[in-house]
Amino acid sequence: MCKRNKVTDSRPFRDEQTFDLKHVLKGIDPNIPLVFVSGNHDIGNAPTTDTISEFCKSWGDDYFSFWAGGVLYLVLNSQFFQDASNCIELEQAHDLWLNNQLAAAEQLKCKHVIVFQHIPLFLQSPDEENNYFNLEKSKRLDLLQRFEKAGVKAIFSGHYHRNAGGMFNNLEMVVTSAIGCQLGEDKHGVRVVVVTEEKIHHKYISLDELSDLTVKEVISGLFEVNVLNPCLE
Repeated sequence: MCKRNKVTDSRPFRDEQTFDLKHVLKGIDPNIPLVFVSGNHDIGNAPTTDTISEFCKSWGDDYFSFWAGGVLYLVLNSQFFQDASNCIELEQAHDLWLNNQLAAAEQLKCKHVIVFQHIPLFLQSPDEENNYFNLEKSKRLDLLQRFEKAGVKAIFSGHYHRNAGGMFNNLEMVVTSAIGCQLGEDKHGVRVVVVTEEKIHHKYISLDELSDLTVKEVISGLFEVNVLNPCLE
């Protein structure tokens, strides 16, 4: 029996939103690579093979890794961590891939490993209670331990529509507010991320501030050392 998914129920709106977003993205310099991270509004709180396939057709793979400036980046499908009951085989393939990526990262002893995923592992503390905006405790701690062992330095997430974050030993959880719908008091904005030899620097910048600042000026305010790989999250 196939379960209905809210994503497919809103198809007319999704088609229009996809068209509008792709139209806007055409204005970005083609030399700037775009990386898309799937979330619950893309593939559903309990994704199916159909919703994941639909996302991949529009935006590319729902999980993958890439290198930039000597840094390993892992882009995960965190909906598998929340509810994979409708697509167990896809979830198993994702977990096997992630195990292999983390094992390779540990063996290579990368300078930095950075994870992107939609749902935060936690909002403020690794020991906080379960809620809609974080991952369940046992899954959360398992991932944190696996990430730390592999040398992951930072996890960047959204989902919360507010800025948040905290530390798990030397691993930083960074939760970025929304460029659109705000659920807290943060202004609409983006997070500028700069990776250097020594550290991962980041700062949330409102759209109002960005209208008066260039990205270069924001970056220069974050640090004054050689950059491995500057990027906008």
